[in-house]
Amino acid sequence: MTKLKDEVTSLESKKTSRRKFFKAAAATGAVAAASLAMPNISVAQGTVTLKMQTAWGPADADPFFEMAKDYGTRVNQLSGGSLKIDVMAVNSVLKTAEIADGVSTGVVDAGHSVSAYWYGKNAVSSLFGTGPSYGFSSQELMGWIQYGGGYALYEKTLAATKLDVVGFFAMPMPAQPFGWFKKE
Repeated sequence: MTKLKDEVTSLESKKTSRRKFFKAAAATGAVAAASLAMPNISVAQGTVTLKMQTAWGPADADPFFEMAKDYGTRVNQLSGGSLKIDVMAVNSVLKTAEIADGVSTGVVDAGHSVSAYWYGKNAVSSLFGTGPSYGFSSQELMGWIQYGGGYALYEKTLAATKLDVVGFFAMPMPAQPFGWFKKE
């Protein structure tokens, strides 16, 4: 009973006075009124175009490039035309292994690739690319990333690479062959 009484006493001592409450409410109301009086003051007019280098292409031969182009089209439509993504095929500006560094340093605005290509920076990144044979399917990989703690490991891996990028998992790739051998 004493513990409950102590908690109630603690809460009562933290009560906000009416005067403080009304001052905070007035300040909040003033900010809200100012934002209504000056709408869209920080919104740029016109279309913003972002350059996105892919690891795929050319357009007529690669389904992953087509998916990247579809993504760019969806972004343009959802933004009402105010944001356009210029999707570029592999080697347009950067080589495949340079895309993450290029995004990080601002050479291009975005990249469409897999983190397995960062293997030289951190071997763990290969877990987030294409699954190995006899491992996760692409659906299982996405499940692990979203619900099994995979994204937390991805964030640690990304931090270790020192890349200034944010990754979004979409369009998972199927598992790659385990290897090519001369003998069965």
